[in-house]
Amino acid sequence: MDTYRPQHLKSALQLLKAGKGRYLMIAGGTNMIPDLRAKAIRPKAFIDISRFKNLSYIKEEKKEIRIGALTTISKLADSNTIQLFALPLSQAAQQLGNPLVRNRATIGGNLADASPAADTAPPLLALEARVVMMREGAKERSVAIDQFFLGPNQTRLRRDEMIKEIIFSKVSPHAKTAYFKLGLRNSMAISIISIALLLEMEGTFCKKARIGLGAVAPFPMRAYRTEEMLTEEEVTERLLEACGQTVREEIDPISDIRASKEYRTEMVSVLLKRLIRQIAFQQPV
Repeated sequence: MDTYRPQHLKSALQLLKAGKGRYLMIAGGTNMIPDLRAKAIRPKAFIDISRFKNLSYIKEEKKEIRIGALTTISKLADSNTIQLFALPLSQAAQQLGNPLVRNRATIGGNLADASPAADTAPPLLALEARVVMMREGAKERSVAIDQFFLGPNQTRLRRDEMIKEIIFSKVSPHAKTAYFKLGLRNSMAISIISIALLLEMEGTFCKKARIGLGAVAPFPMRAYRTEEMLTEEEVTERLLEACGQTVREEIDPISDIRASKEYRTEMVSVLLKRLIRQIAFQQPV
């Protein structure tokens, strides 16, 4: 199998276009070997873009944060900017894989792989991020991340496109966030469930709610109906129970070697209520 290492981004995009879907771009390549062994991918050639340092950045602008697609997970985990303005993303990055994986895996690769359990997806969903894509000879296009995922390992990326960057607004000073990943181990675990929560609160009154979920549907998802229940409402135990029931109805989990469908359904309700309590009442998870 051939591997191309273009020196310029334009050359990489030209190769991708010429490959007509048979060439696969790689950067960290942390999922490549398992996918090859499982015959989940059968590319004719790889295009190695790991040397393009101009796509590795975390930029703080007046109202937004921009993250280059080749930014490693370890840089996300260690970034003061991400910790200050997007704490759930930093927390998710800290729990992804092990140090070796975090030093190679990229945020663009994590999203493009489109695993239902992708660690960076729930925080980015709660942050209402946008995914910017580019291809040879065309203008860049931007897709809201809740529209980016189509199914397991399926996205809106065209065959000749790559992710350029991820953009989201800075978290409001009035917002409170929480993140929790449930796995079979304390480290190096694929999610059984992951939840990212962003609430804008006035005391115990919720003005805005954003909930990102992972590993409970064919793709990372927003819990829109549960968000709507919380918005412009006072958080009470009665409301929490209603939210717990609604989120059960929104998800579509599977049973696999890590957990049953029934367990995921029960735990997403339990954990969501705990995280809302943590924010609304300053209770520990």
